[in-house]
Amino acid sequence: MPPLLLDTQAFLWWVSDDARLTARARRAIARDACVVSVASCWEMSIKASLGKLTVDGSMEKFIGGQLAANGFTLLPIALEHTTAVATLPFHHRDPFDRLLAAQAIAEELRVVSSDAVFERYGVKRVW
Repeated sequence: MPPLLLDTQAFLWWVSDDARLTARARRAIARDACVVSVASCWEMSIKASLGKLTVDGSMEKFIGGQLAANGFTLLPIALEHTTAVATLPFHHRDPFDRLLAAQAIAEELRVVSSDAVFERYGVKRVW
C-alpha cells in the first residue's frame, strides 16, 4: 500500500484530534506510513503569520514535534514536483494543493484530504 500524504488540514485535524477528520482517515493514518510535505509546513507558517493558526511555541518546534510524535516523515519539495505543477490542469487554484497533487503523482502517494479535487488529478484520496 502506498504511503499517505496528509494535506495541511488533515495534518492539523489529526494532531488536534478534531472530529472533522473522518473515521476512515483516522484508521488509515494510524495504520499506514504517512508523510507531510514541506509545502504544508510553509502553508501553516503563512497561516500563523496571518493570525489564522496559533500553536504553542514556535512553528518549527510545533511541526517538528508533531512529526516526531506521530512517526510522520517530512517530504521535501523536489524540482520535479515544482515543474510538474506546470502540466496539471487547473481543477484547483490553490497553489499548495496543486503542489501536493504533483507530489502525490510523482511519488505515487495517496492523499488524505477532505477536498475531492485531488481525485480530478487522478490521485487516490482517502477520506
